[in-house]
Parts: sequence; C-alpha cells; structure tokens
Amino acid sequence: MRSELELDIRYYETDQMGIVHHSNYIRFFECGRSDMMQKAGLPIEEIEKAGVMLPVISVECRYRHPAYMGDRIRIVSTIDRVPMAKLVVHSEIYNQHGDLLVTGEVVLGFIDSGTRHPVRCPEALAKLIAASIDACTDGDTAQ
Repeated sequence: MRSELELDIRYYETDQMGIVHHSNYIRFFECGRSDMMQKAGLPIEEIEKAGVMLPVISVECRYRHPAYMGDRIRIVSTIDRVPMAKLVVHSEIYNQHGDLLVTGEVVLGFIDSGTRHPVRCPEALAKLIAASIDACTDGDTAQ
C-alpha cells in the first residue's frame, strides 16, 4: 500500500533560521498516514467508529537534509505487510527537487476503544492492505 501527499512548508513549522523544526517531521508522517488511509477508502475515523484505536507505539526518524520555509515536500507513505497486532508505516519525505530529506517508521498498535486492551487488526483494514499488496505484487510479476 502506497500513497503520496504534497505539502507546503509554512512559517510556523520553521525555526529562526528558516529550517523545519525536527519535531514537525513526525507530524508530516501522520499527515501522510492519514491521507493514505483516506485515499484507500478507510479513514482512521471509520476504524475508530468501529471501536478500534491506533495508538503510536514507536517512531523512528532519520534526518538526512533539512527542509526550509517555502519548500514543497512530498510525503511517501507505505505499508508493506498485512498487520496482525501492529501496523508499521514507512515514510520518506522529499523536497521539490526530489532530494530525500527524511526517512522514518511509525509503529501503531490496535486497542479496543472501550477496554483499552490490545486487539487484532480490524478485518476491513487487513483486507484492504492485503489487496493493495497483491495488486503491487501482480504488477511486479507482469513486467
């Protein structure tokens, strides 16, 4: 499963030097993740309405080059395996010149909204991801 989202860097996301503050990349990861789910037809709010929440378990972020005020970034979000108890979303952020700025990974768990106990990945999400992965795999073998 793969999605791309473009965003403009705004003044408030930068420091006095005009460089994006490191903490904002985590927000950009979330923007990409939410956009991917929306485009796939299963927005996170629908999963939550079904009684499942997705808390962040861990975040990893590797900074390569800074983004600057006025840049237009492209957030590439991917899920490469069907989740069971955890959802792993990989992210890459590029500037308008195609330079890779940041790579990262966010791991989310699944918990029951009422009990706050861990649960398995909702079936609708697992099927959606599996179908997307199958479509990509079929495309690779057809080439």
